[in-house]
Formats: sequence, structure tokens, C-alpha cells
Amino acid sequence: MKIAIMVRAFIPMPRPKDMIYAPIDLAVAIAKGLGAKGHQVTLFAPIGTEVHGQNVTVETMNLRPLVKNQQEFTALLDNTEHLSHDVHGLWDRYMVNEMYERARAGEFDLLYFHHPESALSTAVKYLDIPTVYTLHDPIYPWYRELFELYNSPNQHYVSISNNQRRDAPDLPYLSTVYNGTDVELFNFSDEHEDYLLFTGRITPVKGVKEAIQVAKSSNHRLLIIGPIDHGSQGYFDQYIKPELDDRILFLGRMDQEQLPKYYQKAKAVLTPIQWEEPFGLTTVEAMACGTPVISLHRGAAPEIIVDGKTGFVVHSIAEMVEAVGKVDQLKRQDCRDHVAKTFAISQMVDHYEEAFQRAIHPSDQLPLTTATSFIKKKIRRVKRSLPRLTKFDTK
Repeated sequence: MKIAIMVRAFIPMPRPKDMIYAPIDLAVAIAKGLGAKGHQVTLFAPIGTEVHGQNVTVETMNLRPLVKNQQEFTALLDNTEHLSHDVHGLWDRYMVNEMYERARAGEFDLLYFHHPESALSTAVKYLDIPTVYTLHDPIYPWYRELFELYNSPNQHYVSISNNQRRDAPDLPYLSTVYNGTDVELFNFSDEHEDYLLFTGRITPVKGVKEAIQVAKSSNHRLLIIGPIDHGSQGYFDQYIKPELDDRILFLGRMDQEQLPKYYQKAKAVLTPIQWEEPFGLTTVEAMACGTPVISLHRGAAPEIIVDGKTGFVVHSIAEMVEAVGKVDQLKRQDCRDHVAKTFAISQMVDHYEEAFQRAIHPSDQLPLTTATSFIKKKIRRVKRSLPRLTKFDTK
């Protein structure tokens, strides 16, 4: 296959070292994996992009990046003038338009995006070009409305968990493909210390405050690793900072390469998520290192954790505290084996390869939901284009 991939036209790839941006990490891994399997992959990203891999090329279109580090990314999000004029969106569409023109000329068999809003309005004009999107966020009502508004039979979605589909079960999904993790970086350790660990963005939906409650109630030390999320400084100052002492430690943000040693030595990782999280890479990273994960029953947690074997999926903070006392009953090797079998990058690449082949070579008959939605949309357009009949017209 000849595949073109884009995440953002204004952020170079790989992601800047001080940023957390999972879609870029995954896109790079998928590009390299598909290239190693013999497919021709072109990554579209701005100047500064350097991704080296077999059969992988980079196309910058001489476009300068708007963001080169976390500070610039935060400034972009705070720049109301840029946001109100959709500067970053227009940066994306500049590349998107080129990708579709080159696909129409036969250069690519399929276009693959990690932010659907970048390509939706263009994809409907190129019905002969297979387009695939990975959904990284919950499918909010406004998001689903956009998908329906720009629906066309050449557009397909990949969910990153089955739970993610619950608010939009009828979208034209190709498959669910779980995010993969680097099992060589996050390697196994059978020995651990007696502390609990929280890793991730410091933001209310991640449940940092709740993790502190669990640690205190179970009489354990807690290490907190992660950046303070954009807009969450007030949350940190009110709920996290006053709790910090020699038992509750905030270590700040760390590079990915630094995390394995903290995962490996943790007794358990806590994920008291307060939202329907579509996946949860930190859960997989922890289990790859042999560390069980205790999570609330939200989002994709029940799909990722084997309850009672690689961790515990519970329904309350009180049950999380109780689960901490049962962690020693679990075998850390089971955690590692589960990730190696289900969430390795190689499995993720294989599943994307299968999904892309189905998008390029669909069956003769469209899925009923896709075809029906597309036909209804065309009928509405025809009706709107017809002149209104008056009594005079009908005589």
C-alpha cells in the first residue's frame, strides 16, 4: 500500500521532548511498522520533522512549525487571536489539500489522519480516495454531529477501545485497534518497593486528588509524575499542593525514557479516572513493567485490565483502598504477558494494516448504516436545491 499520514501540520515529528502528544507517538510507530512490512509511507508534517525508517519518507511542503516545544504549544492555546482566525486549522488544511490532490493523481492509495476535523470537509469532495481517522477523544455530541454532517462512503473510523463507541455506535468503523506500547522500553521487573504511583496529566479528570485519598487511606507513599495540564494550575494549587509531604511526593513531568524505573518499582499504579477515558497508555506501560493497575470502572479500563489478574477494576474509592491490600496476590509476570500478547506495537501495526486494506478494498456492498446515511444526506441536498412550489406552480 501507498499511505500518507498526518497528525498536525504545525507540530514537527517526533513530538518535542517536553510535550505529551500520544497521537504523534502512535503515528510514528505505525509509519515505521508499516514501512518495515514493505508498505510505502509518507509522513506529512512541518519543517523540523525527522522520522527515519524503512520505506518512510517525510513531506514538509516547506511549512514552518507553529509549535516547537510545550511553552509554544501552551501559548498557541492561549492565543485567542490565532484561535478565532483558525490559524492552526488552516495550517492543517494546507497540507490536507495537497495530500488529496496527490492521492487523486495516484501517488497514494489511502490517507490517514489522527484529527478528523482537519480533513472532514475535504474528504467529502474526493469520494474515490479512501480516508481513515483514528479517534483519540471521547465522541462528544458536537463531534458526532460533525461526523454526520460530513459523512461520505470513503471515510472510515478506527476506535481505540470498544467503550469509545458507546455514544456513536453507528459510525462507519473499520475496527477497534488498541494503542500499542514499546515493550522493549517498558521492560519487566519482578521486584518492587512499597509505594503507589500515579502517572499522567495533572487534571481533575485523571483523578489525582482521588489517588491521594487512596494512598492516605491505605497508608502508602504515593509518587505523582506528570505535567500540570493546561488550565489546571488552580486544581493543583487547591487539591494537590496542600497534600504534599514526605509521603505524598510530586516529581513533576518526566521524559518517557525515565518512567520505566518508577513503574518497575511501584507496588501498584492508581488510575482513579473521573471520565470515560478512551484508552489509557499509562495503564499499559505500567503492566508492561509488571506493575498491576487499580482503576475505577470507567472508560476503557475494563477492556485493558484483566480484573483479578493484572490489576483490579473497581467502582469506588473505598474499593480501590481495599484492592491495594490484595495487590500482592497478583503475579507481576501475568501483567507483562498480557501486554506483550495484546498491546505491543507489532500487534497495533498488524491491526492497522488489516484495517487499511479493508478501506482500500471494500466489499461490493457498503455497510447498511453507511449507505443509508449517505443516501439520506444526498436526498436532503436535492430537496434543498429544488425551488419551492407555489399554488401557481401547481396549476
